[in-house]
Amino acid sequence: MRRKGFEEEIVVDILDRYAEVGMIDDEVFARAWVDSRHRSRGLSKRALAGELRRKGVDPDYVEAAVEAVSDEDERAAALELARRRYRSMAGQPADAILRKLVGMLARKGYGSGVAIPVVKQVLAEAEDEAAELLDEQANFD
Repeated sequence: MRRKGFEEEIVVDILDRYAEVGMIDDEVFARAWVDSRHRSRGLSKRALAGELRRKGVDPDYVEAAVEAVSDEDERAAALELARRRYRSMAGQPADAILRKLVGMLARKGYGSGVAIPVVKQVLAEAEDEAAELLDEQANFD
């Protein structure tokens, strides 16, 4: 509003009124942001915290909102992202898949301590599925 040329007193009055009726609440905003972005984009806690800090949310609210995402939920989101992305990589060499999936997870804010085990799990699952298909084919012969 300041950039639009409104007087300071008017800006303060409007913001005070919004705060009174609950339209401005960093704590609620932070929780909603984390919930939405974690579910829809699979972002890690680190990435979510960074986004909220860049938006100017109070660090205490950022920490509380991010802590609502459990380590298990974070790992599950990383696993789902990696599985989804892997489906479009069929036929590529395993080392290329590993590099691309770990890179994708890193861009979503996941550290190597989460990304590498998750990608290894996805590759192992794919290998198991391929072995099962081969076994089924062998049983038809």
